[in-house]
Amino acid sequence: MPASVEKGAAVTPPRPRRPALPPLARFLIRRVLMAILLAWGVTLVTFVLTNLVPGDPVAANLGQRAMNDPEIVAQWRAEHGLDKPLWEQYGLYLQGLVQGDLGDSQQSHRPVSQDLAEAVPATLELAGAAILISLVLGVAFGVIAALRRDRLSDHLLRLLSLIGISVPTFWLALVAFYVFFYRLQITPGSGRVDPALGAPPPVTGLHTVDALLAGQWDVFGSAVGHLITPALVLALYTIGLLTRFTRSAVLEVLGQDYVRAARAKGLPGRVILFRYVLRSALVPVITVAGLAFGSLLSGTVLVEAIFAWPGIGQYAYKSATTLDLPAVMGVGLVVGVVYLVINLIVDVLYGVIDPRVRLR
Repeated sequence: MPASVEKGAAVTPPRPRRPALPPLARFLIRRVLMAILLAWGVTLVTFVLTNLVPGDPVAANLGQRAMNDPEIVAQWRAEHGLDKPLWEQYGLYLQGLVQGDLGDSQQSHRPVSQDLAEAVPATLELAGAAILISLVLGVAFGVIAALRRDRLSDHLLRLLSLIGISVPTFWLALVAFYVFFYRLQITPGSGRVDPALGAPPPVTGLHTVDALLAGQWDVFGSAVGHLITPALVLALYTIGLLTRFTRSAVLEVLGQDYVRAARAKGLPGRVILFRYVLRSALVPVITVAGLAFGSLLSGTVLVEAIFAWPGIGQYAYKSATTLDLPAVMGVGLVVGVVYLVINLIVDVLYGVIDPRVRLR
């Protein structure tokens, strides 16, 4: 025994090492921390850009006659915190955000969070239906076009995708509303549900889901009927986009060596398509679908105006025209957070589909 070790002394066992986190868990933690940092950046950019917008919110809300009275102007600015320096206004804004307070709308005189709680579910329902239709049809059309390359069906689907990308959405919405509602009368009019039926009891804010939860099948049918036309109008552009990207991705994967090896082994075509081709081709398709869903949420202003859909698009338009700064910042924050959540979901799907991504 070495002299340095006393006789009978207890040897301290080495501490057990903590088990390392799985690669997917480390991947998710990095992405969540990055999303939190980007969310703070969204609040800063939204606040700065909103305050740089030309125009005076006092004049927009009080009118020119009240602007001539300095006491009224000073009282209004003090009431809404506009008399403080910008850095102090931003600090108060962040303090309110932490407490779930987005401020009060200068037009509706209600909390912005309450207005958004009514507007966001309507847009989510519309955009969700549009992206669901787009994913089903766009991916299916892209796969068919790739498998039947340079045939008549391929040319027809490519022409359809070109039309969907090229036609302006607002023009298509006007035509669809005029033809199917006014002329043919085969679709219901504007709004989310028939006024004679009324909205279902609010649970999620999505009329189709709330009607199912309440067992109101007539309201559910009316909500679906009102939803399908604007959803198809919004989906046409995304269908064209996904058709082109899916076709290109599938054609690229079909030329890989492992696909040729699978064919040489005699595997059925269905197994090769779903197990080998689609799994590899879905990575760029997921990216496009995520960006498309974000753009649908933030770009439904004209479609919501044409179909009188009370969503976030109409709320943002009314807030911007009246320089309702708390409402504008609330909309900007919601849209930014939606993009962050979508990107986080896309990153997670990357790691699920392609294990190589989660190891980076």
